[in-house]
Amino acid sequence: MTGIGERVLEQVGRGRPGALHRDIAERVGMTPDAFSRALNGKRAFSSIELARLADELDADIHWLITGEPDPHRLVVAARHRFDHETGRRDVPDREADDQVLRDVALTYSQGGLPGKPVCRLPATADRIRAALGEDFVRPFADRLEARFGVDVVRVAELSTAYSFTLGGHRVIVLPATGNWFWENWSIAHELGHLALAHHDQGLPEVERDRHEAAANAFAADLLLPRALLAPVDWDSLDAAGLAEILWQWGVSIDALARRLNALNGQLPPIVREWAGQPTQRLLRRHWAVDASFDEITLRMDAAARRRFPLPLQEAHLAGIESGTLGKGTLAWMLGIDPDALEVDVPAVPEVDVDDLSAALGL
Repeated sequence: MTGIGERVLEQVGRGRPGALHRDIAERVGMTPDAFSRALNGKRAFSSIELARLADELDADIHWLITGEPDPHRLVVAARHRFDHETGRRDVPDREADDQVLRDVALTYSQGGLPGKPVCRLPATADRIRAALGEDFVRPFADRLEARFGVDVVRVAELSTAYSFTLGGHRVIVLPATGNWFWENWSIAHELGHLALAHHDQGLPEVERDRHEAAANAFAADLLLPRALLAPVDWDSLDAAGLAEILWQWGVSIDALARRLNALNGQLPPIVREWAGQPTQRLLRRHWAVDASFDEITLRMDAAARRRFPLPLQEAHLAGIESGTLGKGTLAWMLGIDPDALEVDVPAVPEVDVDDLSAALGL
């Protein structure tokens, strides 16, 4: 793609296949002839025409003009709800979630963290699993940040999990639900979107569905690889053994059942018995650990807690202390009232009224 017209044509083909050029021209305030000549490089698009085209085609205006993606544009991928009966995927609360995602993105823009060079993540779940190390599921978020520089944010206001890249930062954003096994799958799913470079706007529905299926397969290979499942003697496993497996692997009984069924075409007796029942019921009744505290509740509490990466919080704290930022965003990140946030803010010098009047020439 070497010209704006060619990039507009490419975006029309990707996002509006079959659309008539005259209809697109009318919607952006151009005559069919002017639109045709602009596509063929015989006239330039005006700035307002390009802005309208970007809105109409759900395109990155920076890319339309330069041929390069805008490094500061917020482009997200979401974990869709999947209806197993109809096979349809959707995100019913996407519109409400968009504002929360913009708020999260604002914390990065305001924090002024230096941009990171975006190196590609390993494209296979096996390589990522090896790099995360043993027993990574419990400290999943910390391991991702330490090993791959992928930030993990958790807030209560979202309906589902998302991921985005912004200014070189890769971010997974989770709803604070307390459901730790759903959260683990969501992290793995969004990590799949990041590793497979799925963050792109203007995709047709069939392509988005393909991306969702690929990200879910990535999550299954990461959390429940064949090599992990194969050594288990499933036929002799009892409820206590199944509960221990779910606890150690950090997945739900539903996820395990679907994975085993997909790989083997059938379910072991104990998995079939518990499939469709709440994972917490199995754990509460049959998982036992020699501890003086309730580890199940502790894990739930951790998955319900608001979370922002520490470097981002520290950047906001430094901005407040220097006087370049107010306390509002950091307070929102922490989930507290700004007035309750005790931070060393710079003192505001008193100004003599007469001196101020003289300086203003009054």
